[in-house]
Amino acid sequence: MPSVSVKICGLSRPEDVSAAAEAGAAYVGLVFFEKSPRHVSLNVARALALEVPVGIAKVALVVNADDAALDALTATVPIDVLQLHGAETPQRVADVKARYGLPVMKAVGVADASDLPTLDSYAGVADQLLVDAKPPKGADLPGGNGLAFDWRL
Repeated sequence: MPSVSVKICGLSRPEDVSAAAEAGAAYVGLVFFEKSPRHVSLNVARALALEVPVGIAKVALVVNADDAALDALTATVPIDVLQLHGAETPQRVADVKARYGLPVMKAVGVADASDLPTLDSYAGVADQLLVDAKPPKGADLPGGNGLAFDWRL
């Protein structure tokens, strides 16, 4: 069985970083998606990232970010992992990984068994897969909607 690690995402205050570390999180996530209520600016994210204890990976969650946005993010915020949480293709995942030299985590939405083949299409290019509940049609957020899917899948 594959290993499972915990990522606590959407941190926006120093006390969130401390709580995540104390809870034993392997990853802490900073959200760079303006529609999210957990979105942080590059400057706030930099300050938070500098507070993360050694040994905990700092993840930048982006949604369909272009190279200019990723250039600014990686130049400002000391991150360890890029999490692509949008409609990025497997080729885009490979391109981001090659361009930035950082591990890439690809989020894949799952609602039912018909979504499972999508995991295979990213398995060869992403360093890690994050399986999330597929958002409802028309949702503003691509994840983090408080939904669950059938984990038996």
